[in-house]
Amino acid sequence: MSTSTRYWDANAFLGWLNDEQDKAQECESVLAAADAGKVQIVTSALTLTEVIKLKGKPRLTKDKEEAIKAFFENDYIIVRDVDRFIAEKARDLIWSFNGLHPKDAIHVATAVILKINVLDTFDGRLIKLSGKIGAPKLIIAHPHMLYQPDMYESRSEKSKS
Repeated sequence: MSTSTRYWDANAFLGWLNDEQDKAQECESVLAAADAGKVQIVTSALTLTEVIKLKGKPRLTKDKEEAIKAFFENDYIIVRDVDRFIAEKARDLIWSFNGLHPKDAIHVATAVILKINVLDTFDGRLIKLSGKIGAPKLIIAHPHMLYQPDMYESRSEKSKS
């Protein structure tokens, strides 16, 4: 089974966790593919904290803590630490791309250093950088992918029941 890897910015997670109408639906295809083992979602450890409150968005409340923890424990979510190499790359990106904020630079740097080709976000400022960073060039867009469950997979799973 072939698996692809995508990077998710904190706002994709927050859109899903808050069930934001304009975002959650776009996340569903990626999450369905991830749940089926077709996609791995990578994010920075920074996301685990950042997801609680993004600037201009409602804060997630403490009663959602268990749901947040459980969601990030899915096998298809891979959390990467911010190390010196990522931090230095983020700093370089901030100097190279006027207006890139430090937290966003951490996300972009993590994707670039891990050689992930797709970064999913709802941040228009980041989307404008699509195709301008990394080698190969990082595609930055809304979290959407064409995914349809394999009918043969579904049949074989049903026959096991």
